[in-house]
Amino acid sequence: MLARQRQEVILDEVRTTGGARVSELVDRLGVSDMTVRRDIEVLAAQGLVTRVHGGATTAGSSVDEPGFAAKLALHPGAKQAIARAAARLVEPGASVALSGGTTTHAVATALLAVPRLTVVTNSLRVAEVLHNAGRDDLTVMLTGGERTPSDALVGPVAVAALQRLHVDWLLMGVHGMDAEAGFTTPNIVEADTNRALVASARRVAVVADNSKWGVVGLSTIADLDEVDVVISDNGLAPEACQVLEKSCERVILAPRGAGD
Repeated sequence: MLARQRQEVILDEVRTTGGARVSELVDRLGVSDMTVRRDIEVLAAQGLVTRVHGGATTAGSSVDEPGFAAKLALHPGAKQAIARAAARLVEPGASVALSGGTTTHAVATALLAVPRLTVVTNSLRVAEVLHNAGRDDLTVMLTGGERTPSDALVGPVAVAALQRLHVDWLLMGVHGMDAEAGFTTPNIVEADTNRALVASARRVAVVADNSKWGVVGLSTIADLDEVDVVISDNGLAPEACQVLEKSCERVILAPRGAGD
C-alpha cells in the first residue's frame, strides 16, 4: 500500500470515529509502528489531524468536542492507572463528585473498590457503571441537564442541582490543561456546570493524561491554583510537572499501562 493510500485510511478512521490509535493502525495496515507515526506526522503537518500520545484525533479548534466513543479508545492504560491513583485518595464513607469524561469513567470503576460511598455525577456513563454494580452501600445521584457529545449533563438544571451540595472530593476530567489558560473545556455550558462542581467540593483533583497538557479549550473551568491535586501519567513532560507543582498542592504521576 502506498503512503498516500495509508494516509487516506488513517484520515478516514479519524474522521469517522474522532480518533485512531497507532497500535490499531499497525494491525489494520500491516506496517510498522514507525511507518504509522510518520504518516500521522504528514497528516498533522497538513492540518488534517492532531497528533496525540499514542495516536491521532481530529484536527480541531478550541470548540471541537470529540464524542465519548472516540475518546474512550485513547490512552486506556494511562486512564486506568490514573483512575487507580484517584481512587486511593478517597476514604471509605466519603462523598465524591465525578464530572463527565472517559477518564472519570475509568475512575468510577476504580471507586467500586471503596466501600460506603455517596457519588454525585453529571455523567450518564459514570452513573451507569456505578448503578450496574448493584451495591447496597453505594448511593448515586445523577444531575439533570442537557446532554453533551461526551454524555455529560450540563446547563442550568445541572448547576441548580449542584449548588446546595457539599462533597469531600471532586474528581474532574478536563479537555485541556495549560500554564496560562488553566483547566479548560470546548463547551461553555459544560464549563459553567464544572465550575459548580468545583464550588461544591472541599477538595478538587483533576484527572488527565499527559496528552491534555498544552491543549486549550474555549472556556476555562478553573485556574491551576484552584485545584488541590493533579493526577496524570508518567509521560507528562517535566516542564509541565514543574508548572503544576508550583500551582497545585500535589501532583501524582501514575505509571502508564501497555499500549500507551
